[in-house]
Amino acid sequence: MPGRQTGFFGVSDLPFRLVFLMWVTYTVQFYTHWDLFVLGVKARTLSGLIGIITGPLIHSNLIHIFSNTFPLLFLATVLFFFFERIGRPVFLMCYFLPNVFVWLVSSRDTYHIGASGMVYALGTFLIIFGLLKREVWTVIVSVTISSIYGGVFFYGLIPEDSRVSWEGHVGGALTGLGAAIYFKWFRK
Repeated sequence: MPGRQTGFFGVSDLPFRLVFLMWVTYTVQFYTHWDLFVLGVKARTLSGLIGIITGPLIHSNLIHIFSNTFPLLFLATVLFFFFERIGRPVFLMCYFLPNVFVWLVSSRDTYHIGASGMVYALGTFLIIFGLLKREVWTVIVSVTISSIYGGVFFYGLIPEDSRVSWEGHVGGALTGLGAAIYFKWFRK
C-alpha cells in the first residue's frame, strides 16, 4: 500500500518547490521584460544545452504556465503518495530526460520551453507503471490518470501547432514509458 513522505500534505514537497520556481521565473520574466526563452532547449546547439536544466522553468504566458502547473502538481503528488520509494528518481528522470530527447531529435530551429514534457512523462509513468505492477490500487491509479488525461495526452503527441513542442510531449511519453519499464523490471 502507498506510504507517505514528510512534506506538504504528507507527500514530498519537491513538486511544490518546482512549481514555485516556475512561477518565480515567470514573474521575473513578466515584470522585467527579459526574454528568458533563450534558456529553453535548442536542439543540438551548445547554448541549447542549458535548456535541459532550465527549460521547464520558462513559460510563454499565463495560459502556458497554468496549463502546466495544475497537472504537474496533481501527477507529482500522486507519484509521491503512491510510489514513495521511487518517487524522487522518477521525478528527476521526468524533469531532465524529455529535454535531452528534445535536444537530440528536434529538427526545428526554436527554443523549447515549459514543463509539459515533464507532465507527459509523469502521466505516462503513472499509467504504465500501475498497469505493469498489476496490483488493484495501482491499476486504479492507472485508470484514473488515463480517464483524466488520456485524450489530452494523445492529442498533444500530434505535431499540429508550431508553437507547441510536440517533441517535448513525445520525449515525455517515452521517458514515462522507459521509467515504468525500468522501475518494474530492472530496479528492485
